Amino acid sequence: MAAVSNTLEHVKATILAARENTTPEEMVNFYNSWAENYDQDLAVLDYRAPSVAVNSISSHFIGDREAAVVLDVACGTGLVAKQMKRHGFGHFVGVDGSEAMLMLARESGLYQDLKHSMLGEGPLPVQKGLFDVVVIVGALSVRQVPVGVVRELCKSTKPGGHVCMTTRINHTNVEYKAALERELKQMEAEGLWTCVEVAEVEDWERGVSEEEVGYISGAVYLYKKRQL
Repeated sequence: MAAVSNTLEHVKATILAARENTTPEEMVNFYNSWAENYDQDLAVLDYRAPSVAVNSISSHFIGDREAAVVLDVACGTGLVAKQMKRHGFGHFVGVDGSEAMLMLARESGLYQDLKHSMLGEGPLPVQKGLFDVVVIVGALSVRQVPVGVVRELCKSTKPGGHVCMTTRINHTNVEYKAALERELKQMEAEGLWTCVEVAEVEDWERGVSEEEVGYISGAVYLYKKRQL
């Protein structure tokens, strides 16, 4: 038990140090340095966002999963693609701002294409209206990517396709979550998409700060792009 506790404390210290980063360049440098230990550290945190998001997609997706084209935004090392592969999806394009993360994603052999892009600094480097599923897990939170990125997700999705997004529910992310939900609802009011599912999950991941005792919660949002 001592080894597990030490490992958890190390992961907490790593993430808390990252929260001191204030610029996109600092965040990219952090993820580049974290890439090698990323998967094992998230396992220590019992990080459930990828499985929760993929379960939401899987429960509502109708069609040929093997032929479906999935855009995995902020793909990291490929945790979401690994989950989606288990659910029968087979064609993945990944986008991330960290070259080190993309290198590991490339080594996974899951992606047909991988693109380097700083999210929020311009359009996504992919064809608009192409993807059956667009998913972003983990990056929609304070100090990571701006809320406005969700419009790029919608633009990349084909009419009738699904967009799945997640965010954390903890004390540092309250304002960001509220802004995100306002944007999602505004886009629905504009007729861009319709809400399929919003679910809050209590045991999202282990908390890392003193205020976060035990597990923190998270939310998953699934939207369907309107047909033309």
